[in-house]
Amino acid sequence: MATESISAVSSNLQAAGLGLQDLLKILLTQLTYQDPLKPMDNQEFVAQIAQFSALEANQQLNTKVDQLLSIQSTTQSIGLLGKTVDVTNPNGGSVVTGQVSALAFADGEPRITVRQADGQVVSGISIAQISAVR
Repeated sequence: MATESISAVSSNLQAAGLGLQDLLKILLTQLTYQDPLKPMDNQEFVAQIAQFSALEANQQLNTKVDQLLSIQSTTQSIGLLGKTVDVTNPNGGSVVTGQVSALAFADGEPRITVRQADGQVVSGISIAQISAVR
């Protein structure tokens, strides 16, 4: 198995939801059933192991970045309390303008509640729906 093809196989397996342990099982199976008269080149083997390590590091980095984005979203939403915002309606309706009066979390995502000037309350607004902050 060529070293260049391992990175392509790794990304395909990662997209399919397989992890480092699955890739190591494939490599072990490959070593188990290889032709003893034509063993795998040591340099190729070391390159494959290095690619597996890099793949695991990338997976851990992706997890940490996702956690960081979640924390950043929470921090930004806390800063909106008391601010006046314009919110676009995802159903194509009119823009709602009001003051952010509350913050809640649904499925780990921040949701704000806006109190309009006429006293009407709109809740369950995602951060992505906010078009302007004043």
